[in-house]
Amino acid sequence: MELENQQYIHRKTLWLKMFLGMCLGILCCLIYFSYLESEIKKQLQYSLLFTDFKLVKLLATNVSTPAEKVLKNSSMESASPKSSFNLESGINSESDFKSQQARPQELITDVSMSTSPANSTFLIQNLKDSYQIGEELCVTIHARDFNNKSKRYGGDFFQAKLFSSKNPQKASVFGEVMDLSNGSYSVCFLLPWVGQAQVAIRLIHSSEAVEVLKHHRETDSDRIFFNGYFEGPAPDGARLRETVKCNVKYDKNGLERMRTGDCCCEYKDSRTGEEWRCQRPKILPCSARVYHSMGGYKDTLTEKEAILLTKANQYIYPGEKIIINIAPSKRNVTDERKKCRPGLHTPVPSGFYLDDVWTSFVCRTRHFSPRITTQCLKGKEIYMMGDSTMRQWFDFLIKTVPTLKKMDLYKPYQTGPLLAVDVENNIFLTWRAHGVPIRCQKTEIANLHYISNEIEDLAGGPHTVIAFNLGVHFTTFPSDIFTRRVLRIRKAVLDLLQRAPETTVIIKTVNTGFKDVFSSDWYCMQLDRILRQHFQDVGVYILDVWQMTSCHYNKDNIHPGPVIIKNEIDIFLSFMCPD
Repeated sequence: MELENQQYIHRKTLWLKMFLGMCLGILCCLIYFSYLESEIKKQLQYSLLFTDFKLVKLLATNVSTPAEKVLKNSSMESASPKSSFNLESGINSESDFKSQQARPQELITDVSMSTSPANSTFLIQNLKDSYQIGEELCVTIHARDFNNKSKRYGGDFFQAKLFSSKNPQKASVFGEVMDLSNGSYSVCFLLPWVGQAQVAIRLIHSSEAVEVLKHHRETDSDRIFFNGYFEGPAPDGARLRETVKCNVKYDKNGLERMRTGDCCCEYKDSRTGEEWRCQRPKILPCSARVYHSMGGYKDTLTEKEAILLTKANQYIYPGEKIIINIAPSKRNVTDERKKCRPGLHTPVPSGFYLDDVWTSFVCRTRHFSPRITTQCLKGKEIYMMGDSTMRQWFDFLIKTVPTLKKMDLYKPYQTGPLLAVDVENNIFLTWRAHGVPIRCQKTEIANLHYISNEIEDLAGGPHTVIAFNLGVHFTTFPSDIFTRRVLRIRKAVLDLLQRAPETTVIIKTVNTGFKDVFSSDWYCMQLDRILRQHFQDVGVYILDVWQMTSCHYNKDNIHPGPVIIKNEIDIFLSFMCPD
């Protein structure tokens, strides 16, 4: 009997142990699957954030340009419909693959093998004595090196325009250059005015110089660095001050060289996740950072690389000056323009200058007098954010609207915030610089706000107008850093338009005007395409200034003159107050 009791107790204990083991196993599984679920959610959120960045390399912008017709009619084999769009080159990946295959495997640093603007030529196809408004003029560019040998691969960066600098015309129109991947390029121009015109083709960078730009963008982004200023009390009551180098954290190559000793103070914005890194001060704590400024430039180019970047930026010529004569026709090139509304496609060309006035092909824009400008702005809260090229809009409106008075907020002009009000017409206008990285004079860190945070803090509505731009201050960094910033702004804009769909959002694209290793137009073009790609279907206005600044007859300047700014403001106002 005692033996049976012992066996019973043993079996009961065994079953209890098994039951407890099963419970413990189930609990462990629940904990594991809960952890796994949270990780999947994190990865999903991360994946969703960068979905657009991956897709942008696969999806072509649905643009039909005159140059595409030339490609279809050329003797070259057309690209496969399955070929994808390459963000960096702007041509389809199949053609780009052929071009890359033809390029040398190593960077060419022998100037004689690079593209020569003096030896390169262009030819006007089927040149006629006279053309009519609305016709197309197509040009083929042939690239040659300094030995006068034909180039066999593409990658050169050209800019093209059709223009007339004569009074009273002062006319110009942009042309998009298409890389045929064999040393030849094609560009077609719409002929939109009556009178005369000339073709201007400029080699901005040879394909060899473009390779140099790519290399330095990926390997030494800290060739532009920033300063962080730390301040705090000393034991004796004095004020301690230390200045250290700072930069974007996530550069995978260049910024790692900033690591010394205890390395760095890191600053992560709790809302955007953006991270900034400064060298650790010797005395003061990381929390003592008060100011930010541009630090300086580091020349990391080799002698031959420097020559490659300076041996271009010149016009190429057909051998003789060719005047294009354009006669009137029954066709009006502006007849088919639509009323301005969000989400409209930007064609090539997006417009043209005539008598220094820009006529848009995007929609029916108007030209505003000071009185009509005031009427358009009446009752509006206008929030401008971005860089100094957006600040030019703020300055222009201050000068244009007599009743709009600027208030002194005792903040640096370079970064703001700047504020102007018109009490009589209930106009509120403000501009502020975007967050780091930004090249500026010494300014308070507290005033450098991320654009996405600013947008998230606005209620929006029919009286709210948001205008922003982004680009030039990101040219030295790998493009994925810029893409992350754009995607965060995109999310903030989508959330805003969901809660306040009547809000007007206007995006100003990137200006042309830089030609060096720090802020080249080639860099800006990549950023411009990223910006457009992510906002083309969001329901915002995209104001194309890339074409406006690259085709005007005036000298290049990242800060264009009053003529161009006036035309940009007219489009801005046309978006706010469509006819």
